[in-house]
Amino acid sequence: MMAEEELRNIIQKCQILDEEDFKGEDFNLFQVAGQKCLEEGHIAEVLEVVENEKNKVIVKSMGWNLAGPLIGCMLKYEHDEIEKERCLKILAKLVELCSPKELALGFLERIEQAASEQIAQTVLLLLKPLQEVLLKLHSKKAYSMGLSLSTILNQLALLPIPHTKQQLQEDKHGLCQCCAALIHFVEPFVREVVDHTETFSEGDYRNLKEELLGFCMKSLKYPLLMADLDQLPEDSVKSPFRQFAAEIIGILQDIKELIPKVFSHYGSKNESWDNEDLSKIDNEQSADCLACLSYIVFVHDCFGLAALPIVFNPAYILQCNIVHVGVLLRRTEESVLSKGLALLENCLLRLEGNSLSVEYLEFKGFIAIPQELVKVMTLCPFESLRKKSLKILQLYIDKFNEEGKYTLYRCLLKTSNHSGVEGYIIQNIKNQIDLSLQKTKGSKFFTGLQLVSLLDIVFSLPEDAETDLLQNSDRIMAALNLLRYLVIKDNENDNQTCVWTELHKIERNFLKPLHTGLNMSRAHYEAEIKNKKENRKDSSSASRNICSLTVAGEKMPNMTIEMELQVLQSALFTFDLIESVLARVEELIETKTKIGSEETTGIK
Repeated sequence: MMAEEELRNIIQKCQILDEEDFKGEDFNLFQVAGQKCLEEGHIAEVLEVVENEKNKVIVKSMGWNLAGPLIGCMLKYEHDEIEKERCLKILAKLVELCSPKELALGFLERIEQAASEQIAQTVLLLLKPLQEVLLKLHSKKAYSMGLSLSTILNQLALLPIPHTKQQLQEDKHGLCQCCAALIHFVEPFVREVVDHTETFSEGDYRNLKEELLGFCMKSLKYPLLMADLDQLPEDSVKSPFRQFAAEIIGILQDIKELIPKVFSHYGSKNESWDNEDLSKIDNEQSADCLACLSYIVFVHDCFGLAALPIVFNPAYILQCNIVHVGVLLRRTEESVLSKGLALLENCLLRLEGNSLSVEYLEFKGFIAIPQELVKVMTLCPFESLRKKSLKILQLYIDKFNEEGKYTLYRCLLKTSNHSGVEGYIIQNIKNQIDLSLQKTKGSKFFTGLQLVSLLDIVFSLPEDAETDLLQNSDRIMAALNLLRYLVIKDNENDNQTCVWTELHKIERNFLKPLHTGLNMSRAHYEAEIKNKKENRKDSSSASRNICSLTVAGEKMPNMTIEMELQVLQSALFTFDLIESVLARVEELIETKTKIGSEETTGIK
């Protein structure tokens, strides 16, 4: 029997029945016949059935069964305007007559079952009818809307995010279109919350508001957290994700949840941060969502920060955001790391130099941020982010007063475990000492006895004479340069930095082990060079290697003997450089000591 004939038969049978007399068998026959008609392209016949006034009761009771097959048919005939128009008319009739609850479930089921290449098409097709049926619901409207948004966002999360300008323009997978359509989808529900009256029960209002809040938070996590929200000056068309971000902020503002979420109690001065606190944030709301929200609000100024109450001073804004910055910097994705750096930079630029007291470092968030910046500087595969993190680390240090800087230097020297970073910090210490020596009253932390404990860390070798001098060359050179500066700048009679009273300790813990280490290292590398040169005469040894290199987790190709010799010679050059500065420092110490001794003798 033909599909359209089966459909006519079941229609004729049910036309003479009352609605309460419909049986399960009738529902099944109607669904099977209707589905067959749609699949075989008999769309006109189905349209005729649903538009026939005599079939109103039948369509009202059974029509929702056709929702799934109808959507499949619409996707199939997407480019056939005539058939597509017929399908839209059938869909409109179903929305008009059928149970909103059953239709909503049918639509969501179809969205969930959509193949990856049809997710955007299906969502875009169903958002308008889904909105219409949800607005018809009275009880459980908030729940159904929340379920719909959650289902849609879960499916959209399977789509790749476009990043380049060309990808955004093409929108190959339809994610940008879906984001824009979702804003229109939630508009009437936002209006209901904004315009709620006494007839709108407090429970319904609260539930609807919570579901909208959940939608905003999920959107912040995906796609906004991963998307590039920067707008290039030459781009005349606004970035779709930047526009979506602005709309999300607008919704939060409309439902009066923006300020509470941005300026929450997190970061309060009375709280210290530990794992339990961070876990609490994760349980209450996604830390990623709140971090992304702060980035959008402060970096892109989506709601006019100039209008903020004066109580939100720069230091408080940094307090509120410090944990969010940590959340972003602990991720590895380029787009997320860049957001973390931009948010931190934005907060720091609001502050005056030397304005943060050391008390801020009592909070875990504040003391952890420099360490997170160091990780980005040393481990991030993106050069631009490594450079930016170094710039922001310096900016971060500059915002603290002297005691804060002192504490940060001690912390970073003990925790960075990276010679380049330690060398950079030692250079910072040198600059700070120089500023202190130029002051009439000096400094409590960078002159005098307080400085001694910091110099003890600087003038030491991690493993004494057995320290790997190549791996620690940046730190060693910076320490030698600092010592040379102190010996030249601070006379023995003044001894403002206590370097002269500490000189014996420095010689014992730093200079002598360095001499021994240089001699050991030089002897080792010279022996290796001699061995390599001898082996070079043996052609069979040409493929032998003394080391293998691993860069960013990738094992590099084996080196030839010539390449190995170059590496070994480079190491000797580094030892020569260290030794020359060491000799100059010791020469200065000897000269200064001699002059001081002569001056003392002359006085006597």
